[in-house]
Amino acid sequence: MSELSRVRSASDLRRMSPRRLRALAEEIRSFLVTSVSRTGGHLGPNLGVVELTIAMHRVFDSPRDRMVFDTGHQAYVHKILTGRRDFERLRKRGGLSGYPSRAESDHDVVENSHASTALSWADGIAKGNQLAGHGDRHVVAVIGDGALTGGMAWEALNNIAEGQDRRLVIIVNDNGRSYAPTIGGLARYLDALRTDRHYEKVLDWGKRTLQHGGVPGQITYDALHGLKQGVKDVLRPQGIFEGFGIKYVGPVDGHDIGAMEAALISAKSYGGPVIVHAITEKGRGYVPAESDVVDRFHAVGVIHPETGLPVAPSRFGWTSVFAEEIVSIARSRSDVVGVTAAMLAPVGLAPLAEEFPERVFDVGIAEQHALTSAAGMALAGLHPVIALYATFLNRGFDQLLMDVALHRAGVTIVLDRAGLTGDDGASHNGMWDMALLRLVPSLRLAAPRDEATLREALRDAVVVRDAPTVIRYPKGALPSPIPAIQRTGVVDVLARTPGDGESRALVVGVGSFAGTAIDVGRRLAQQGIGTTVVDPRWVLPVPAELIELAEGHDLVVTIEDGLVPNGVGAAIRDALVSAGSSVPVQTHGIPLAFLSHATRNELIEDFGLRAQDVARDAAAAIAALEGAHAEP
Repeated sequence: MSELSRVRSASDLRRMSPRRLRALAEEIRSFLVTSVSRTGGHLGPNLGVVELTIAMHRVFDSPRDRMVFDTGHQAYVHKILTGRRDFERLRKRGGLSGYPSRAESDHDVVENSHASTALSWADGIAKGNQLAGHGDRHVVAVIGDGALTGGMAWEALNNIAEGQDRRLVIIVNDNGRSYAPTIGGLARYLDALRTDRHYEKVLDWGKRTLQHGGVPGQITYDALHGLKQGVKDVLRPQGIFEGFGIKYVGPVDGHDIGAMEAALISAKSYGGPVIVHAITEKGRGYVPAESDVVDRFHAVGVIHPETGLPVAPSRFGWTSVFAEEIVSIARSRSDVVGVTAAMLAPVGLAPLAEEFPERVFDVGIAEQHALTSAAGMALAGLHPVIALYATFLNRGFDQLLMDVALHRAGVTIVLDRAGLTGDDGASHNGMWDMALLRLVPSLRLAAPRDEATLREALRDAVVVRDAPTVIRYPKGALPSPIPAIQRTGVVDVLARTPGDGESRALVVGVGSFAGTAIDVGRRLAQQGIGTTVVDPRWVLPVPAELIELAEGHDLVVTIEDGLVPNGVGAAIRDALVSAGSSVPVQTHGIPLAFLSHATRNELIEDFGLRAQDVARDAAAAIAALEGAHAEP
C-alpha cells in the first residue's frame, strides 16, 4: 500500500515516521508529474513545495488554522493532502480548479490568483481571530520571494508588525523565482543568503580558537561577536524583517521535512507574527523542470511525462507576433523601451531583452509601479511599451488613470490573454479591460483581429506621444488572415452580404470575434437579411466612421470578448444616442459575473457568442422591428 493512499487527513501525516514522510514526498512528486502532464497546469511551483506543505499540515490544524497561499498556483500539494486527488479533470469544467477554491473545500481561503495579496488576507484573518476571542488559532501565509516584489506585500508587513500578539506565521518560499528569476534589490539581498554562509563558520572558529587564547583572545572574540549582528544584517534578510518588528526564523531547507517542522513549531509557539524563511527549488525532483532555465516548468500544457516535451507543438500565436514586431520597431526607434511585471517571456518581451537588454525593465510583480514609472519615462523622452496579462491591468488602473492619462503620457500598454482564457478561472479571464478603459479620457484602444492588424496597431500606437494607447489580443494561436474589402478611416469593412433588398444589419466584430461576425453576416443573408460586417480596429473612442455606417442600417449587432455592461457595444450605443441616432444596438459579450474554470469554447457557448446564437438573436430583432413598423 502506498504512503499517499494512507493519508486521509492531517492526523495520518502526524503518525508517519521520517522515512515514511520522505517516501510520501516522492510519491506526491510522481503523482504531480503524471497527473499534470495529462492536463496541463502549474507543475514547477508545486514540485517545489512538497515537503514544505507536508510540514505545514503536520504542525497546523487546517481549516481551524487558516492556510493562505499567495497566487495559489502552489496549492496542488495542499489539495492532495486535504482529500482532493482526482486530478483527471484539473482546470476543466467539473474538475478541480487550478487554484484554491472555497467551493471545493473548507481548507481553501483565497481564490484570487493575483500575487502579493496573501499577507493582507492573513493580517485580516488574524485580526478577526483576535477580536472573536480565538486566541488559539493561527494563520499561515505562504508567499514566494517573487510575490514580495509587489508593494502590497510590504504594506501588509507594515501592519502585521503592529499586532505583536496575533498568531500569524509567514512562510517565505524563497526559490529565487516568480515566473522567471526574481529581480530587484530584495532578490539580491536574498541571494546573498543563498550564496554566502561563511560568516557563521568564521564566528564558530573564532569562538573555539580565540576563547582559548587567554585575555587577548577573549577581547578579540568579544569584539567580533559584537559585530555579528552587523554582519548578519548584510548577509541575512532578518535585518529587513526584524526591522519591521517581526521575528525571523531561518533560513531553513524547505525540502527537509524535519527542519521545516521544527521551524514551524518554533514559530507557532512564539505567539506573535513570525517569518519562516524556507529555501526551496522550483521544479524539484523532475529533471526536465530542473533543466528549464526559463521558468522551471512554471506552467505547462499537455506534455510527455518522461521528457517534458509538449504532446502537440504550439502554433505561432499572438504573443509571438508581438515579440517579433516590437523588436523590429525597436531597431528603428531608439526611444522605444519594454516594461514587464515579472513576465518577460510569457508576454513576449524576452527577444527584445536579448537584443536590447538595456532597454527592457522588469519591475517585478508591481504593475502599479510599472505604469507610473512608464509615465516618468515618457516625460524623459522615451516611449514605454508595457506588456501585461489583461487581468493584471486591473491592479494598475489608478496609475493608468491619474499618472499616465492625466499627464497625457505617451505610453503603450499591450494586453496579452485578453478576453476569455477559461482554464485558470475567475481571476485570470482578461474580460475587464475594455469596460474599465472606457473610463479613461483620451485613451485609445485597439483590438486587432489577425496578425496583420496586430502589427499595424502596434506601429500606430508607438507614434502617439500625448495619450495612452492600449492593444489587446487573446490567448493562443492566430486565426487565418481576415482581409478587409474596404477601409473607411479606422474602420475595416470585412464583408457585405446581400439580402432581400438593402443591408439591414451592421455587424460589428471586435478583435477576436471578427471571424464570428463574418459568419453571422453569412447566416443572416441565408435568411434574407442583408448585412455589412465591420471591424473598427481602434474601438475606443468609438470611431466617427462607425457611427456614420450605423445610421444607414436598421440594427447594429456587436460581438466582443469583454463585458457587455460598459463594453464596446455599450460605447457604440451611447455614441449613437449622443449623435441623435435612434438605431438600436444589440450587444453580445461576457456577462457581469465571476466565471468558473472551463474551456473558452464552453464559455462562448454558455454566453450565446457562437455565430448561430448571435444570428438567431439578430434575426429576431429584425423581425420585431419589422413588426413594429407594420403596426398602424
